[in-house]
Amino acid sequence: MKHYLIVDDSQSWNNYHYNNLKALYGDEIEIDRAYSAREAYDWVYNYINNPYDVIITDLSMEYDFAPKFAGEWLVEQIQLLKQYYKTKIIIVSGSMQIKSVAEDLGTDYVPKSVIANDDTVYQKF
Repeated sequence: MKHYLIVDDSQSWNNYHYNNLKALYGDEIEIDRAYSAREAYDWVYNYINNPYDVIITDLSMEYDFAPKFAGEWLVEQIQLLKQYYKTKIIIVSGSMQIKSVAEDLGTDYVPKSVIANDDTVYQKF
């Protein structure tokens, strides 16, 4: 069973990801949800011995990490943990800087405008 973590401070986007993943994979996946980068990091650390298979994160959440995005900080922290080297990280954000941030971090990304109009994108996760 694959284990996913959804990170988005927007309740509606968090639900959107959750509902689409559940519709696609049903009981084949387990999903945890976080509503901030700090909360997500706690989840990541709690599962250090059994890392998530996939983490979907927003960029713009709490502003504690300026000038970085909260999601950018989170991805950097995850990448420091050797236990998470196989974890697929996908940034899903409405930020205009999504492409450059994702490329700098070496992660996959999907703009929210794309995923809002094409939920088949979840099949790639």
